[in-house]
Amino acid sequence: MITHVVLMKFKPGVGDAEIRELEQRLDELPNKIMDIKMYEFGRDVVRSERSYDFSLVSLFANLPALERYQKHPDHLPVAEKIKAMCDSLITADFYGSDSAATEAGTPEWERDPFERLKP
Repeated sequence: MITHVVLMKFKPGVGDAEIRELEQRLDELPNKIMDIKMYEFGRDVVRSERSYDFSLVSLFANLPALERYQKHPDHLPVAEKIKAMCDSLITADFYGSDSAATEAGTPEWERDPFERLKP
């Protein structure tokens, strides 16, 4: 699985109504984009000096699924709204792991199934 993380620092003046609208639009995406396996987002509750204001964490089966999500016509206007609302936007995309996984490298579903048959 690919974990997609987005951290948002809103511009001064971004108000509660605008954030609620963003939350509503984000909440609709998993019903429109079937590549999304898990989708969580929310406002920061700690509000420390180093905190960002809002975060999004989502899961995708593989990199092509993440790329389809990023280019999806329902995602693009939401991404533009986020960019317009933010002073700073940080993303990270990584292969998740579970406590039982000890093998490093490309996940099984992204490996060439015919690799063993090649000379």
